[in-house]
Amino acid sequence: MNKTVLQHCRHPIVFVACGFGSGASPVAPGTAGTLVAIPIYLAMTQLGLFWYLLLTAVMFLVGIYLCDRTAAHFGEHDHAAIVWDEIVGFLITMSLMPVDWRWIVAGFIAFRLFDILKPWPISWMDRHVGGGFGIMLDDVAAGLAGLAVLMLVQYLLI
Repeated sequence: MNKTVLQHCRHPIVFVACGFGSGASPVAPGTAGTLVAIPIYLAMTQLGLFWYLLLTAVMFLVGIYLCDRTAAHFGEHDHAAIVWDEIVGFLITMSLMPVDWRWIVAGFIAFRLFDILKPWPISWMDRHVGGGFGIMLDDVAAGLAGLAVLMLVQYLLI
């Protein structure tokens, strides 16, 4: 674990923005944050689609504030330890998918690929949109791209 990041995680806003400490992973903190999103996803599926989407939207809006404050705290835009955006992005990818381990694995892979590779327009958003909104936006776009791929796969399988 990255002890410096863990020290910063004593602050509640930083703790949440850093994925409850998962962003302190010394290797692939974004992947660690996405792993944290899986149990959150499973819990949220119990709410029904309307509440799932509403809670995801609220998490996005709260994430703008969390990520903005945490970036200021670290003195760096989109510090690697900030993974709240990955959590929300994964929730978007999974929003319309069946609750099944195969779709979770596929969603995890699809989201991480879009988040890491950042094809256009995700890369443009990542470079040109600042603040907490910018930190969140590219992962929302990666989440939507992941969802589109999963929906296409689902369509082709049915």
